[in-house]
Amino acid sequence: MRVRSKAADESHAFRPSPCGKLPMRTDSPVVCLTVDVETDCPPYLRSARGLDEGLERVLALFAEESIRATFFITGQVAVSHPGMIGKIVSLGHELGSHGLSHHAFDTMDLRTAAQEIHESMNILTGFSSIRSFRAPYLRFPDSCLELLVDAGFSIDSSQARYKLSCYRKPMQTSLTRIPVSMTSSVLRLPGWICRPFLNALSSPVVLFVHPWEFVDLTQERLRLDCRFRTGIPAVGCLKSVILFFRAKGARFVTIRQMGEGGD
Repeated sequence: MRVRSKAADESHAFRPSPCGKLPMRTDSPVVCLTVDVETDCPPYLRSARGLDEGLERVLALFAEESIRATFFITGQVAVSHPGMIGKIVSLGHELGSHGLSHHAFDTMDLRTAAQEIHESMNILTGFSSIRSFRAPYLRFPDSCLELLVDAGFSIDSSQARYKLSCYRKPMQTSLTRIPVSMTSSVLRLPGWICRPFLNALSSPVVLFVHPWEFVDLTQERLRLDCRFRTGIPAVGCLKSVILFFRAKGARFVTIRQMGEGGD
């Protein structure tokens, strides 16, 4: 077991701050890989191939590369696939909430939003301790932030650095807010296109994927960014991203580790 000094622990902690101004480590990047676990490409499809096939491919890759990730799971998926959720926990990954039904929170009133948040927390705590939250579609009104605090969350990862909303004046909250760095479809681009985008990211780097990206959706009637290079090619793309950051000496952590400053 490694022994760390208090000063070293404090240097690795990420505190609440405006989007785009999280502390940066200059020696090597800190990278968090996350998976938003939901049915296939909502709201366009009604299938669950990603849950039945794609999730296993993601877990196998993370095991092969010794990666501990954060899986943001909807309450409904936890109810329909309890065995898979138990497997994720048994492999040492972090569970986070992705809401209850994958409906957009900016279309709900506060009472409905509170019900979604609390019910998802109640379901997921049957599998593991839950501290992290990510809203569906990365859309979460500031008016709902205190609902997360009331439900027992301490970390929110619902912002995105590539969205203008991330850079407006932040609302005061006790939550640690950790934005994602880029949208998932960029990771499926050919390496010669993807790598310059990865190079431009500042640490901490937070990336996300979906289980449905790892099943072949190329023949589905979807937007191009949802279906191109899905299936087995997406597994290779994600592995290339992992190897890219590993070559840079990256330290891979979960969202909870990033937010609480632990290893």
